[in-house]
Amino acid sequence: MTRVLVLQGPNLNLLGTREPEIYGTQTLDEIHAGIAAHAAELGLEVDCFQSNHEGALIDRLHARDFDAAIVNAAGLTHTSVALRDALLAIQRPFWEVHLSDPWQRDAFRRVNFLHDIAAASIVGQGSRGYHLALEAIAGRFGGGS
Repeated sequence: MTRVLVLQGPNLNLLGTREPEIYGTQTLDEIHAGIAAHAAELGLEVDCFQSNHEGALIDRLHARDFDAAIVNAAGLTHTSVALRDALLAIQRPFWEVHLSDPWQRDAFRRVNFLHDIAAASIVGQGSRGYHLALEAIAGRFGGGS
């Protein structure tokens, strides 16, 4: 079975209450439940991990116990060369997801250290972006064993 890591960056634990006009009202737990349900439908195994700490995210990637990843690096998208280096080092394809469209927001969010190394970037689709990434992974790897 194809194993998918869903890696969630800083402040995403506050979804549902954090700037709902930008990020919506779904909590991270609700988003993860939807991801798990859709992954099961597609025959994918999924593990969701969120941290507010860059090193914890990098350590989780270093485990390499997955075939592909969905990464919402949140604010680290615009600042973290270390996260970029980790994603390159682990040699696993990843799909970049952002609930909002960073290009439509603050100018500093137009800096993106991950876009050019991602298999694809899905932005501005809300939680549906994770489902689109799962479908792309299932299309590339197939679902069940």
